[in-house]
Amino acid sequence: MQDIKLSDKTYKLEQDPYIYQLQDVENPELFREMFPYTETPKIAFNYRKVPENMPEDIFITDTTFRDGQQSRTPYTTEQMVHIYELLHKLGGEKGMIRQTEFFVYSEKDRKALEKCMELGYQFPEITTWIRATKKDFELVKSIGVKETGVLVSCSDYHIFHKMGLTRQQALDKYVSIVSDCIEAGLRPRCHFEDITRADFYGFVVPFANKLMEISKESGVPIKIRACDTMGFGVPYPGVALPRSVSGIIYGLQHYADVPSEMLEWHGHNDFYKGVVNATTAWMYGASAVNCSLLGIGERTGNVPLEAMVFEYASLRGHTNGMNTQVITEIADYIQNETGYDIPPMTPFVGENFNLTRAGIHADGMMKNQEIYNIFDTETILNCPPKVSITNTSGMAGVAYWINRYLAKQGKPEIAKNDPVVEKIYSWVTAQYDEGRITIISDAEMEEQVRKYID
Repeated sequence: MQDIKLSDKTYKLEQDPYIYQLQDVENPELFREMFPYTETPKIAFNYRKVPENMPEDIFITDTTFRDGQQSRTPYTTEQMVHIYELLHKLGGEKGMIRQTEFFVYSEKDRKALEKCMELGYQFPEITTWIRATKKDFELVKSIGVKETGVLVSCSDYHIFHKMGLTRQQALDKYVSIVSDCIEAGLRPRCHFEDITRADFYGFVVPFANKLMEISKESGVPIKIRACDTMGFGVPYPGVALPRSVSGIIYGLQHYADVPSEMLEWHGHNDFYKGVVNATTAWMYGASAVNCSLLGIGERTGNVPLEAMVFEYASLRGHTNGMNTQVITEIADYIQNETGYDIPPMTPFVGENFNLTRAGIHADGMMKNQEIYNIFDTETILNCPPKVSITNTSGMAGVAYWINRYLAKQGKPEIAKNDPVVEKIYSWVTAQYDEGRITIISDAEMEEQVRKYID
């Protein structure tokens, strides 16, 4: 019997004649043609395109204190509290950074979580990530957290090779865990680990359908976090599952009736597609994209939270209350107070992101910053464009550096042909004529300027 019903999303009669059942296979489906392991993974196309369906409400969630701490020296309690305060400040009163998640295993993490809760902020809401045991559920409930992440790996790589289970055994185990979570008075957030290598119709959709049944019966919302654990997701239209980001999001909505507000994308950057995959998830129906500050995370990192701030602003035409200048404050704090070295070419936060070394570029910047600066970085990020001085900087580069320095001192600018510029440029030229190969440091430039300008 074919099921024809009026969609509450498209307001059209839609026909869905097939209900996907769990396929409890004897041997794991590893998609070897797509993931040969001894060769580069393959991107296969089947040319099946799905409609865009961007939700009205899209937002960011944060994993800085969870995934973000798995690849660096852990933050201290005080650092975690301060970063949480900065996340609140960045996200604004409308809660664009809706949630952030914590570990609860160590005393330090629990203490940080409790201190953050004492601040009383509505946003970001504090959630947790725990092992799927009743003991951990009770621990989280006693702290006062209302939502927790639960790991429910969904590829056969994990089900067969990591856990040694069949698909049916895995599904039964996960359903029991989710039921225990609800019984403990918590909202489950199910982390569909390794979804981009999973049998979508043979396991993912049947499992998601079961979760939606439990949600309806219990009245408890169950969130699904689609985890691109290895960064295999692909944003291009017409890509075959399981690698298609749009296909995954559409499929979870269309075949499992998961509402947008319960759909979240968690991506990694192994193939340089972290940001574009997260944006694709937004565009095809997920309300939330899960990120970490500066992209710090497992292996190549997570989706950088600051990147999605600007993706949102680009897509919607406004920041919806986010304070973008806090991004620079966060980057400075993490680098200076926690000992993390930000790669200098990192967009928005790296030392070189709005810096030029070429004299011809500096000359253009002096005439009009828009020529070589991506946007008004001083207004938007509280980070004015910079130049560094090398053998290619020329008179223009030296003049630009001097005028940025004078502006900080509250002193008037000088012209490119000012004698001071000529003298300092001559000194720079002499440095390289004598064999120097390193850049001229800011301290050296300041010393030269002070010689000639009181």
